[in-house]
Amino acid sequence: MSPITLILIAIGLGLAGWLAGRAKAWSFQSTEPGVRPVSRPIYHAWYVALWVVLPVFAFVMLWSVIAPQLVTQTVLASPAAAELPTFGFERDAFLGEARAVAQGNAPGVFNDEAEPLIEPFREALSRYNIIGIVVTVLIAVGGGGLAFLRLHPDFRARTRVERSIMGILLLASLVAILTTFGIFASLVFETIRFFGMVSPIDFLFGTKWGPDTMVSPDAVDPSRYGAVPLFWGTIFIGAIIAMIVAIPLGLMSAIYLTQYADPRVRTWVKPLLEILAGVPTVVYGYFAALTIAPAIRDAAVAIGITSASTESALAAGIVMGVMIIPFVSSMADDSMAAVPGAMRDGSLAMGATKSETIRRVLFPAALPGIVAGIMLAVSRAIGETMIVVMAASPAANLTANPLEPMSTVTVQIVKLLTGEQSTDHPATLSAFALGFVLFMVTLVLNYIALRVVKRFREAYE
Repeated sequence: MSPITLILIAIGLGLAGWLAGRAKAWSFQSTEPGVRPVSRPIYHAWYVALWVVLPVFAFVMLWSVIAPQLVTQTVLASPAAAELPTFGFERDAFLGEARAVAQGNAPGVFNDEAEPLIEPFREALSRYNIIGIVVTVLIAVGGGGLAFLRLHPDFRARTRVERSIMGILLLASLVAILTTFGIFASLVFETIRFFGMVSPIDFLFGTKWGPDTMVSPDAVDPSRYGAVPLFWGTIFIGAIIAMIVAIPLGLMSAIYLTQYADPRVRTWVKPLLEILAGVPTVVYGYFAALTIAPAIRDAAVAIGITSASTESALAAGIVMGVMIIPFVSSMADDSMAAVPGAMRDGSLAMGATKSETIRRVLFPAALPGIVAGIMLAVSRAIGETMIVVMAASPAANLTANPLEPMSTVTVQIVKLLTGEQSTDHPATLSAFALGFVLFMVTLVLNYIALRVVKRFREAYE
């Protein structure tokens, strides 16, 4: 049974508990005249509902992990599984096919050995579904009944409910933090394994990148794991070419929308500009590979540059710059709008023109916020995957010519982690080392941007 079903049952029982708790709280005033409950009836109702829902949610999370294992163990203990292999991929394949058919997710099995397992799976699934429903109802009724019996006029339900909500909010905030730490820990663990095979010096300062997954791990050449061409390609495409496109267009559009545009024009243009941020990156990738890259190559050939490639860094950088224009524009727009109007009015009153006011008053005052937006855009650009995968080249070249093929960190991560490579091979582990470096660079850029924004807000609050 899907955990969603158990959650819906819990919500239904929680609603019943909410109504029962509210009704009992209202009865305090009718049965005992002159007695005023400490908490309002709504808090009594939520107290009972939380005692119904929260324990069930905890059980559902635990049951969703335990139940599949119990079903599998029950099937393996049945006589139908006696002929299965003891271990290995083949046994797991048979069990997976039988489970899919038993759950109604597949019309039949491909292997005849899985056919006898279908009925044991159906019986086990039915049994544990019933157990899950019964335990869910018992937990909900037990928790709700315990909370219901604790209700009385002097019960401080509001304090208990607010503490519970505070705990839920804290848990929700910790999910993002713990997820970040989990990502960081997994990257660190795999990066340490990689640096045990390849020296960090060779990786961080080497100029030749060409991992070979066919070579034995014992015969790996550390000189082929130099990531400098990838770091340069990432910076050149994401932080140089893309920024050359995004910064001027983003700033000029923000200046126009905040200072020159008619309010009716701004109402239409600003949402249309921000639509660029919602376009899927794969669409940008198609646009770069099928339109921009051939156009750049044809233009280069027309002026006599025959070495231009259809997988050039320029094509990927231009499209990436267009993609992050909304990041720069929105941040600059908000920063200039936050500048006190007295500064602008004072400049105009002193005889400065509107353009002089923008250059000498508004822009310097909004500069911290603008810089923060640019840094956030850079961190977004260097972590972009689909555009560079589709428009850039997998060849890691250390060159400053934007018309030549060039690769980035994200392109190599996709290349190294797709396929059936061994997870213990240095070539595969190098993808985690690249991801770790990219993660740290993005983290530093985001931290700097947030610090700049904080100082900007402190200056005008």
